[in-house]
Order: sequence, then C-alpha cells, then structure tokens
Amino acid sequence: KLKIQVALLAILSLALLPTIATAHGGEEHVTGTVTKISDTSVTVKTTAGKTVEVGFDAKMTTYARAKQPIQKTDIKVGDRVVIHAMEVNEKLVAHSVEIGAAKVAQK
Repeated sequence: KLKIQVALLAILSLALLPTIATAHGGEEHVTGTVTKISDTSVTVKTTAGKTVEVGFDAKMTTYARAKQPIQKTDIKVGDRVVIHAMEVNEKLVAHSVEIGAAKVAQK
C-alpha cells in the first residue's frame, strides 16, 4: 500500500511540475501590443486578447529594445512588448519591459 501511495505522489508531483516551472520566482509574463502608455503604467493587449495594465516603479523597472537600454519615454503605442512583472499590493508592477527590435523600413 505504501508503494502505491509513493507512486501516486510521484505522478502528482510530475503533473504539477510545469505549473511550478513557469512561475519564475513569482514573476508573471505579459506579452502583447502596447495600447496605452502613461508616466505610471502601460496597458497591453496580450496575445490571448486580454487587456492588462502594468505599473512602473521608478527604482525597479528597467526598459530595453533589442537588449539595449532605453528610456520609458521610448515606448510607444503599437510596440510589441514582453513584460516581466510582479504582483505588488494586488497590482502588477513591471520589473522589466522589453520592446521588440525596431522594424526595418520596407522599400
């Protein structure tokens, strides 16, 4: 009977592993297109079609385009973003905001 319990526990642990692995230390990933930007937050329409507002923290949030540091003011409506955020006081706050590389002009 003990072997069966151990086997069931092992199976349950493996089933939960993907859920735990995607947490990345409590950070959430918000991926999509910027629909609104302000001094304090960015609103993103996610790839799943959901609208999510993510706040900025002056001391914590970093900004980058193609792995090069940028300023918050460089973010524009229509930019594709990947945001790593944490929940703080029931609101998402960005740890990092990564913008896709600038589009190459078509001739």
